[in-house]
Amino acid sequence: MTAVVQRVRSASVMISGEIVGRIDAGLCVLAAIEANDGDAELRWMAEKLAGLRVFPEGEKAYHLDVKQIGGALLLISNFTVAATTATGRRPGFDRAMKPELARPLFDHFIDFARATGVPIATGQFRAEMTVAIENDGPLTLVLQSPSRVGKDA
Repeated sequence: MTAVVQRVRSASVMISGEIVGRIDAGLCVLAAIEANDGDAELRWMAEKLAGLRVFPEGEKAYHLDVKQIGGALLLISNFTVAATTATGRRPGFDRAMKPELARPLFDHFIDFARATGVPIATGQFRAEMTVAIENDGPLTLVLQSPSRVGKDA
């Protein structure tokens, strides 16, 4: 599993002009379920997001996690995060899990994230979404579950 994570002051996702998910301070997560991902990768990512110390406290730039600031996670399924771009001019999406298999896993990922106690908002799987992000920092990270690290990018 791979995720692009942005620390935000606020973020929302809109479908057909209607806001379907919104958070104030927290993390906006564009997440790709990849071939061979399972519960271990999903749980690891959910726990990593909940415990990631990327929020400031006083002089310490990266000291608090999302729970400690009373923040939330906006989880958005985004298979393009799994794209390979090393060759050619078009991204390749072979690493992304097929949608019919990825949908229930993304739902499990949401469940694992909720189990951490962090408030969760989401987009809608396979929908055309407009994402608005008020980046805080800016701080943007790419997280990969341990099974992805060192694989082709």
